[in-house]
Amino acid sequence: MKLASWNINSLNVRLPHVIDWLAANPVDVLCLQELKLPDEKFPEAQLKAIGYRSFYAGQKTYNGVAILTREDIPFDAASIQRNIPGFDDPQQRLIAVTLNGTRVICAYFPNGQAPGTDKFAYKLKWMDALSTWLESELAQYERLALLGDYNIAPTERDVHDPLAWEGQNLVSPDERAAFTRLCSLGLTDAFRCFEQAEKIYSWWDYRMLSFRRNAGLRIDHILLSSTLTAACERCIIDKTPRGWLQPSDHAPVIADIRD
Repeated sequence: MKLASWNINSLNVRLPHVIDWLAANPVDVLCLQELKLPDEKFPEAQLKAIGYRSFYAGQKTYNGVAILTREDIPFDAASIQRNIPGFDDPQQRLIAVTLNGTRVICAYFPNGQAPGTDKFAYKLKWMDALSTWLESELAQYERLALLGDYNIAPTERDVHDPLAWEGQNLVSPDERAAFTRLCSLGLTDAFRCFEQAEKIYSWWDYRMLSFRRNAGLRIDHILLSSTLTAACERCIIDKTPRGWLQPSDHAPVIADIRD
């Protein structure tokens, strides 16, 4: 099973990119974040035409997540979960479904704006609720993958210039501690399971020629349960779409899981 995650930063704008990328990279599951469109505008028919079933939680202008799966993959309709259970939140940031025995969770973590702000407090509260829910999910599912835009660069090597970013949002000690808590539940950062080249990132700001300078952060992740970690054969970041015309500011992350 090939799993991928991509913050598309407006599916309405970048649907052709998604279709083109899937044609070149026919993954079994693609998790999308920042759809920025309501459910009634979701391009379900266009994706079905290329062989993908869609599960989605949309929101006008902001947020929104989706899981695209190959239509031949069985799914449990009763397992579909929209947002974190018990966490009252109008923002659409999570969708989950069980696909052929594998629990797939697509999440768009809050940005947080800046330490000390209300949005930062919301980010930490959201992550705390996510961690609590994941404990019960991991007790139920041996095969679990949490994919998404985490808006956290977990270590210094995930930041192009750690000194310039010190103390800022996305790299703060509180956010990194929350990421570590997720891992302590029994999840592993698939990308770091393998030897990787230095300065590999998944997000580059649109400003200041950041992509050309490779001034990026690795904030998009695939965390895997121990069973899936043992079966993971590769995890890469495909920066190719970031160089396309009118790209998302994020690049897809892909993990290959052995059956």
